[in-house]
Amino acid sequence: MIDHLVYAAPDLDEAVTEVEERFGVRADGGGQHVGLGTHNRLLALGPRTYLEIIAPDPRQPEPELPRPFGVDGVTRPGLVAWAITCDDIEHAAAVAGLGEVIDGRRRTASGEVLRWRLTSNALTGGVVPFLISWGDTPSPALSAPAGLVLESLHVEHPDPELITPRLRALGADVEVRRAPEPGLVAFISGQELR
Repeated sequence: MIDHLVYAAPDLDEAVTEVEERFGVRADGGGQHVGLGTHNRLLALGPRTYLEIIAPDPRQPEPELPRPFGVDGVTRPGLVAWAITCDDIEHAAAVAGLGEVIDGRRRTASGEVLRWRLTSNALTGGVVPFLISWGDTPSPALSAPAGLVLESLHVEHPDPELITPRLRALGADVEVRRAPEPGLVAFISGQELR
């Protein structure tokens, strides 16, 4: 099951406004990824799926490591990653070969700290999804502004035969289309988002 899509931008406020103008719903909630140098806002795309808009956080010092999802190099907004939810993340990560399982956390605007576990390939983003487990934490989709629906997602890649088996091994039943560059394309409430 798709947990969320990651839409990275150089500036969070500008990206939130751009998405609102396109889709008619304003992203809200989210918070700071303390120590990672990013902050985000969210939009529900269904009962357990959401869009995360993420950008560098100018209120935080430069992080020691690169920001997640390649946010440091983003010059224009776009889909950069996606996550699949799972319960037994250690087992699923080992079977799929997605690397180490790491802990994630985010401070909400109200000061609450949310915690989750995810596979380390989330740090680089890309067309291969990362795995995420929320444990006892409710899905952020439940509290994000609603009104949009994720209708479909497909992957673009120069060599679909190379990437398709990896996606199938993860249980990611998405179409892979040949394209000059790797990318993600979502249809959200009748509109394309890349």
